[in-house]
Amino acid sequence: MLKLIKGGVYYTGGKLIKENVAFMREEQKREAVKGTIAYRILKAHNVGGEDDLKLKFDALASHDITYVGIIQTAKASGLERFPVPYTLTNCHNSLCAVGGTINEDDHMFGLSAAKKYGGNFVPPHLAVIHQYMREMQAGCGKMILGSDSHTRYGALGTMAVGEGGPELVKQLLGQTYDVPRPKVIAVYLKGRLKKGVGPHDVAIALVGATFKKGFVKNCVLEFVGPGIANLSMDTRNAIDVMTTETACLSSIWETDSLTEEYFVQHGREGDFKPLRPADPAYYDGAVVIDLSRIEPMIALPFHPSNAFTLREVIEDPRGILGAVEEAGNKLKGEGRPFRLLDKVRPDGVHVSQGIIAGCAGGSYENIARAAEILRGRSCGFGEFSLSVYPQSQPVFKCLADNGYVSTLMDSGAVIKTAFCGPCFGAGDTPADNALSIRHTTRNFENREGSKLGEKQLAAVALMDACSIAATAANGGVLTPGTEASFNSRIKKYYFDAAIYKNRVYSGAMKPEKGAELVYGNNIADWPEQLPLGRDLLIKVVSVINDPVTTTDELIPSGETSSYRSNPMRLAEFALSRKDPAYVGRAKAVRADEEERRRGGRLPEGVLKEVGDIVPADAMLGSCVVARKPGDGSAREQAASCQRVLGGVANIALEYATKRYRSNLINWGMLPLVAKSFNFGVGDYVYISDVRSHIAKDDPVIPARHISGGKVKDIYLTVGPMTEEEKKIILSGCLINYNKK
Repeated sequence: MLKLIKGGVYYTGGKLIKENVAFMREEQKREAVKGTIAYRILKAHNVGGEDDLKLKFDALASHDITYVGIIQTAKASGLERFPVPYTLTNCHNSLCAVGGTINEDDHMFGLSAAKKYGGNFVPPHLAVIHQYMREMQAGCGKMILGSDSHTRYGALGTMAVGEGGPELVKQLLGQTYDVPRPKVIAVYLKGRLKKGVGPHDVAIALVGATFKKGFVKNCVLEFVGPGIANLSMDTRNAIDVMTTETACLSSIWETDSLTEEYFVQHGREGDFKPLRPADPAYYDGAVVIDLSRIEPMIALPFHPSNAFTLREVIEDPRGILGAVEEAGNKLKGEGRPFRLLDKVRPDGVHVSQGIIAGCAGGSYENIARAAEILRGRSCGFGEFSLSVYPQSQPVFKCLADNGYVSTLMDSGAVIKTAFCGPCFGAGDTPADNALSIRHTTRNFENREGSKLGEKQLAAVALMDACSIAATAANGGVLTPGTEASFNSRIKKYYFDAAIYKNRVYSGAMKPEKGAELVYGNNIADWPEQLPLGRDLLIKVVSVINDPVTTTDELIPSGETSSYRSNPMRLAEFALSRKDPAYVGRAKAVRADEEERRRGGRLPEGVLKEVGDIVPADAMLGSCVVARKPGDGSAREQAASCQRVLGGVANIALEYATKRYRSNLINWGMLPLVAKSFNFGVGDYVYISDVRSHIAKDDPVIPARHISGGKVKDIYLTVGPMTEEEKKIILSGCLINYNKK
């Protein structure tokens, strides 16, 4: 289905040619490097050097568990007005289900901020963030920055990047997004999808082939080839949004007449322009996808890259699900066991729940196809249930007008409003040990809402809407979409602009004179952070041995979302799923540092542990050690929660994503890299004259590892940092840097 091509390739005459085969002079290659769509868009937005990019974006987007912190940070740094169109959406805490008034308080804050600073405000239930940005903000050749990792609008000719909130703060303050020039990987599409195969099947196959190998990490994926013409815009968008799970930086697609039709349909024909690579264009590698060979896929727990064909799972359920069950029991530990093999019965694999939702699943075509598969059939009245979330009210209205909503309701499916909850555990949490199949974005452990700390563990598998509907029509028995009998021709979509015109506050670049921010009781300012000390003593308060650590494990998603506007309350949840003792240990270190600041020297207990190699006035902070932290969400709170608890660093073998490393830097924490993984909880790492090492950009930082009374010399690195990033680290955080 997929083929990975390592090393350079040329795209010429509609074909890929390996660099070692093609004859091309060096000066021709340099021009071909500039021939990618990505190169041209990056150049148009770059105010920095050729290799060290400093990007300014055309628009920004945030949802209601990120925008309060972003605006509070920017306000503390001197924000006067939004300098670019900034859209605040409300699709994560829109249920207002827990925490009393605090979710709606955040929404009122968001509306007041849009009025005061000149932004757009999309009320709850109207649209999920990425669908609204597709419908109303994306444009060919544009760049959009969002505080959500799935910020991807490449199929609409827009290079979009998902980052932590501080990167949006920089844009609001007229600063730049700094990144080394990324490699560009061609994704060459050919062939045509079979009936019953949908966008999630392509996406899961792509993620499965690339993520674990790090093949496209921090690269730009550029989709080219004749197969694009055989994909509808809904299908392209649904594939594109899942590129986040490959760990790439951004994505871009060739545009064509279907792209133009999309913009015309949405009343924005001026935002279309044809985008194609030059002939020749040079790429740093390639992924070849034969769409005609894509089968119905499934991403089993506990990662979107745990990819299999549905055929493989159905043919060997005990072998494949048994491995997942074993992994689940390692996570769950002692007590009531985690079970998957009990879903394997004589008639097939039984699942408990189906969900079609969000920026990936809730499109018009996905839902319409599901309705056709379920037409005249029943989801049943047993354990299995099906919930469907159209991704925006315009999509919902067209589905209703064209009869698809009633068809689904007749089958027993429950139709809900635009909401991202099933993607991050704030809705439709399945029962303990249940198996849920979802056309959503992620299936990390406990992301669906169960709580490992309370010995709860449900299983989520990602599947395409076609296969979910086929499974629903088969009474909850796992069934590929290719086995369903249905009418694949669906009624044409239309877009009703009045829905947004009559409800969205459209105030971009038009601040209201005299408008003031409206604060709820839970909205709190960021606590003060101190600049980096000259000498730094770091105490290890958590060690995570997993191969990869997700941001969901660093700060849980669903149950914490109501507290994202209150840094100290949110910090109480830090690492609660992975290391429940972390918060207490971190607070103890913070208390010792506070005593040092009051008395001018470290507490005697600390000095006794570290001996006389550490100056008595060295700054003290805590750190988390993990092999590869930061996969998944862009949420800055994965770093800021550590910071407000006294964190000064992470130590890792490598960082899973650029965005997590950027979050650490923006919160004044050292992104340290070690060559070996031999740290224990309670160990210390001492760095003498750390400010000098950072300021001079030393490639290697000498340190001393103190463990059990023994001292060992070690060497750490922080990797390349821009001048601005170094100043942020030295200042203690982005807020301090901007105050200066």
